[in-house]
Amino acid sequence: MLNRHLLWLLFFTNFLGTIYGYYWYKNQLIYTMNEYSNWFLFVVPDSPTASLFFTISILYLLVDEYRDDSKKNGFLRGIIEVFGLITSVKYGIWAVVMIFAAAAQGDAMVWQDWMLTVSHLGMAIEAMLFVRFFGFKLIHIIPVGIWTLFNDVVDYKYDVFPWLPAELRDDLLEIQIFTILLSILSIFAAYIGLKYRVNNRE
Repeated sequence: MLNRHLLWLLFFTNFLGTIYGYYWYKNQLIYTMNEYSNWFLFVVPDSPTASLFFTISILYLLVDEYRDDSKKNGFLRGIIEVFGLITSVKYGIWAVVMIFAAAAQGDAMVWQDWMLTVSHLGMAIEAMLFVRFFGFKLIHIIPVGIWTLFNDVVDYKYDVFPWLPAELRDDLLEIQIFTILLSILSIFAAYIGLKYRVNNRE
């Protein structure tokens, strides 16, 4: 898993996916900038921000061999790693569920939907595979968990959640509940990953 060729492949795949993800949100970002305060821009592009933090986490693994041990477990790195983990699991699952929920209500599945399904499942899977190589601690999970739930509150209180297919617009309450539960599940997954890593090092 820590083969440098594999890490570089994952780094560039996630890096390019992050760029594409922000482009995907282009219209919503422009709309948000025109209709809301600029700080709302930070809570709009969920998936690309998740992949951005995971990309940085992979970069940390790539440069570890050039750093002394005292710099491998800094507070900022722990925040970045756990942010990439929690949000990649959350939005990786969330996007796939929304795509198939819309399809079940009559939305036509096009090639972009299949591309998004594969890429978002990949986000969730790679995050869980690499959690054992990260160095975050419980102190990092707490603020990221608070931010993740705060993001949910802002999304559905001010309607800045990711734009949904028309078929799902009448299911907002159910989607909000599902999103919050998924946030809690993703935070718990980070905690389980932490416990697994610690127990296997003892």
